[in-house]
Amino acid sequence: MARTLEPRPCPTGPAVLDIWWQPLAAALDGGGPALLPVPDGPAADGVLAMGRAGEPIDDDVALVVPTSGSTGEPKGAQLTTAALRHSAAATLERLGGQGQWLLALPVTHIAGQQVLVRSLLANTPPVCLDLSCGFTAEGFAAATEALTAQRRYTALVPTQLARLLDDAPAALTSYDAVLVGGAATPPALLARARDAGVRAVTTYGMSETAGGCVYDGLPLDGVRVRLAGDGRILLGGPTVFRGYRLRPDLTAAALETADGTTWHVTNDIGRLDGGRLEVLGRRDDVIVTGGEKVAPVPVEAALCALAGVRAAAVVGVADREWGQRVVAAVVAADPSRPPTLDAVRAGLTALPRHALPREVVVVAALPLLASGKTDRDAVRRLVTGA
Repeated sequence: MARTLEPRPCPTGPAVLDIWWQPLAAALDGGGPALLPVPDGPAADGVLAMGRAGEPIDDDVALVVPTSGSTGEPKGAQLTTAALRHSAAATLERLGGQGQWLLALPVTHIAGQQVLVRSLLANTPPVCLDLSCGFTAEGFAAATEALTAQRRYTALVPTQLARLLDDAPAALTSYDAVLVGGAATPPALLARARDAGVRAVTTYGMSETAGGCVYDGLPLDGVRVRLAGDGRILLGGPTVFRGYRLRPDLTAAALETADGTTWHVTNDIGRLDGGRLEVLGRRDDVIVTGGEKVAPVPVEAALCALAGVRAAAVVGVADREWGQRVVAAVVAADPSRPPTLDAVRAGLTALPRHALPREVVVVAALPLLASGKTDRDAVRRLVTGA
């Protein structure tokens, strides 16, 4: 019998296991239908329409993860059993062995799903943090106390890590590894975590690569990384997805085969230094000012290293003279003493002159997408008043 696709809801807390544990195990073993995570609320209709559960699906596809990058209509990344298992096994090998996980991310996204897959490989159900009322440090600390295995792991986005360092650092230091991904981790935040004794591991990947496949800049076992001529990052190997659900047009643009390897052509740009990958941001986010290209991520990292800046996002704003001007939205470390443009520019001497912000807008908080990434469109509206 041909495999079918089954939509499943994505609650938070212990109910996740009631709905996902056995069906996901069956999907990974090939004995059950492929699964489609469906979010609550208005987004559900778009995901269900994309999934078209009544139409055929390849027999080796176990999971279809809705993804749209930062913007756009939902598309479904089809992940095979082999890709999911390889990713989970390679992660556990990199981290030092099987353990128990704390699920602190929604299973609507691949990072949450991979916590379940790794837990299934270890045959150890995770403790599931109840996110129905939002993420709190108190809830995380209480859930950490419920872990029973000697080795323990969790996966977070940078905003969660920052909140826990402020309010519950002791809970973080009890983990053998804390994966941090979903968005670029500011170097200052990573240094702060490691100085506090947190075994933080940065991850880079996406739904199309079965989740994080590059840890602390180095690819997992079997994963390959190369750069296209325009600096785009290509990821190859056994974790790459099968294609987008019933969208051969999008699949053709996202996959290519070379040297016997299937590569996912990402929309990110980066550089390689001795085999270690540094992600510079999305190609769409590159700012062209006065004919020079500026990748926002290195500028944001430099801003976050300044004493007066707690968080920062950099965007390009239309400018009659420069084409675009570099504008920084910053959250002040001390709201009573917000950083000035002159102070910011004076502190960024390591950056080339064309990358220095021409405007600094102090904001109370950076707008975020549900994935934890900075919502750059919202930042642009915020700094322009549009």
